[in-house]
Amino acid sequence: MELGDLKTFATVARTGGITRAAEELNTVQSNVTQRVKALEAEIGTPLFERHSRGMTLAGAGKRLLPYAQRMAALSHEAVLAARDDGEPKGPLAIGSMETTAAVRLPPLLADFHRRCPAVRLSLRTAPTADLVASVLEGALDGAFVAGPIAHDDLIATSAFREELVLVSARRWASLAELRAGTPESGPTALVFRTGCTYRQRLEQIFVEFGWPSAARFELGTLDGMIGCVAADMGVTLLPRAVVERSAMNGTVSIHALSASHARVETLFIQRRAGHQSSALAGFAACLKTDEDVIAA
Repeated sequence: MELGDLKTFATVARTGGITRAAEELNTVQSNVTQRVKALEAEIGTPLFERHSRGMTLAGAGKRLLPYAQRMAALSHEAVLAARDDGEPKGPLAIGSMETTAAVRLPPLLADFHRRCPAVRLSLRTAPTADLVASVLEGALDGAFVAGPIAHDDLIATSAFREELVLVSARRWASLAELRAGTPESGPTALVFRTGCTYRQRLEQIFVEFGWPSAARFELGTLDGMIGCVAADMGVTLLPRAVVERSAMNGTVSIHALSASHARVETLFIQRRAGHQSSALAGFAACLKTDEDVIAA
């Protein structure tokens, strides 16, 4: 069983398709397809169910995935351990939710760069579900995700505390006006793609407001999200700090929510087992040093 085949399989499982997996792996689609088929032939059973919207794991694929993630992560850690002489240097791949990257991370990343200039830091933004999977399989060394996270193979450290707010166009001065002035089905929910914790919370809020059938519209960027809200295309759920620091803050209305919906903790996760590189240890040290300041 080739390690490369397992890594490719895990990437396809996480991204949901050959095209996106090929983009992430920086290879051609035919190579991804060939590796998946080779692994299926070796095991003797299909690992994916193919359909028009992509690929989902079959039963055998679901059983194989945790092992593939562990082997990919162990391979990554072995390389790091061999190269690590105790001096923070080399590559460090960090993941983050779009909202956290936009507002919370710049001062932390600047501090880390000053302390560890020899580290080649890369940052990838994605929904929480994708970030968790990437850390588990070793594609990311650590990631900022929305809590709570409960996984035996992960260590989670509190990084930031956020207040989530409902964001609408300026013409809706209150939640009461919004609820009274929209169709029975509710306003359009402006969301990031599936796997985003804030999307899940917004959908729960819509159910409680009596809007379970409200339309969803997916956007890929934070600026695009707030811009569409300002244009009265729909409403979204974001951390208050993100909206208040946005250049478009004055073009939208912010609506406070109950504590059960508003409170959320951003966690920094990393794998529990294996080698922690000096670069990752240096990054974690910066996070702890700045925690009292950035968590407020």
